[in-house]
Amino acid sequence: MVSVVLGGAGFLGSHLVDRLLGEGHQVFAIDNFITGSPANVEHLKNEPRFALMQQDITEYFSLPGPVNYVFNFASPASPIDYLQLPIQTLKVGALGTHKALGLAKEKGAVFLLASTSEVYGDPLVHPQQESYWGNVNPIGPRGVYDEAKRFAEAMTMAYHRAHHVQTRIARIFNTYGPRMRLQDGRVVPAFIGQALKGEPLTVFGDGLQTRSFCYVSDEIDGLFRLGMSQEVFPVNVGNPIEMTVLDFAKLILQITRSKSSIDYRPLPVDDPKVRQPDITRARQLLGWEPKVPVDEGLRKTIEYFKANLQTVNA
Repeated sequence: MVSVVLGGAGFLGSHLVDRLLGEGHQVFAIDNFITGSPANVEHLKNEPRFALMQQDITEYFSLPGPVNYVFNFASPASPIDYLQLPIQTLKVGALGTHKALGLAKEKGAVFLLASTSEVYGDPLVHPQQESYWGNVNPIGPRGVYDEAKRFAEAMTMAYHRAHHVQTRIARIFNTYGPRMRLQDGRVVPAFIGQALKGEPLTVFGDGLQTRSFCYVSDEIDGLFRLGMSQEVFPVNVGNPIEMTVLDFAKLILQITRSKSSIDYRPLPVDDPKVRQPDITRARQLLGWEPKVPVDEGLRKTIEYFKANLQTVNA
């Protein structure tokens, strides 16, 4: 099997590369390194079945030889990134997805889109099922990411219907683990970094908004299973265990034994009040559900960030 992972030097993309190699695939990782890093795949530099190519997928690119799978993970994915890179985020969701689907069509490959729970926006349905169309503000600051992914889903289904491309759509909920960037801006690295440095943990609003957190090994297992399945329509891949942001902050303080305080800040525009996947379809279609408890996953992630901080400070 030959797989192409677009965004293959990113957090999730690099872990998917590892899984595919473990399954015996030859893997091409393509990344422009706007938010990804070659360091995430440095451990593969002597792997003969792996190649890394720097390329902006919003521009024309091609690959020689056969390709069996195209996994499109190319996009800024954290608020700090897509708010700083709004045009690039929209372009990779639209033009990049178009180019990626073109590659899958040319090669007769299966195409998997890494979509997001953000297509549900600030949901009026809870928990979120794949049948829910969402509540998104298209002109708000977060709209650049939400609408880029919604367009990408529409483009993916159009290629399936018009060109008979074998497509898969994964709606990814909050995922955490090693290789996240410390300055990522998402809640897990933000809280862990602040706790380890003894800084106040920044909680927006009253902290009673909810999130669910899936450890990266579980997430990748669900994504791999979806890629190997025959399911065309979107599937939620995330942890259905819901907790408030405030409780999550307290859990990190407990695990790190940090004496950091909690600093409350105003809630950002269009910040979702709730986020919890209904994973009934993933259970039924893929035989998948998360296995790693949140506290266990956090301990592994904290150890990674401890080592990362020591490297930065050395």
